[in-house]
Amino acid sequence: MIRTMCSVMLGMLAATTVALGFEFVGKRLFPLPAGALPADAAPAELIAVAPTGTLVLVALGWLAAALCGGWVAARIARRRRMGMALTVGALILASVLLNAWLLPHPLWMTLLDAVGALPLAWCGGRLAGAAPRR
Repeated sequence: MIRTMCSVMLGMLAATTVALGFEFVGKRLFPLPAGALPADAAPAELIAVAPTGTLVLVALGWLAAALCGGWVAARIARRRRMGMALTVGALILASVLLNAWLLPHPLWMTLLDAVGALPLAWCGGRLAGAAPRR
């Protein structure tokens, strides 16, 4: 039981790491123009002026996070592997919806991540089931 709970926590840790990695790459590849906003700008203002490439990479990051987090959770869990992968997907879906509620994201970004979180977590669980166990 402890290993099952740890699988979800480690799956979320992996998912968060992947999502933040995509966001970091997006900010490096598509930086804001110099002087676009003051240093103390609110997050809503940053999203409003963010380049489309950055937003695409953030959206793809959440999708990749669902896949990787589901894979990690299913790979670590001994029982209910698909359930743990889908739990990670549900937590990512909740995070996406909460983030969209708190900050004004483009509608396409929220819809893409909301629709893709659970199916990609399921795919991650299936991939973990197909991988050989030690």
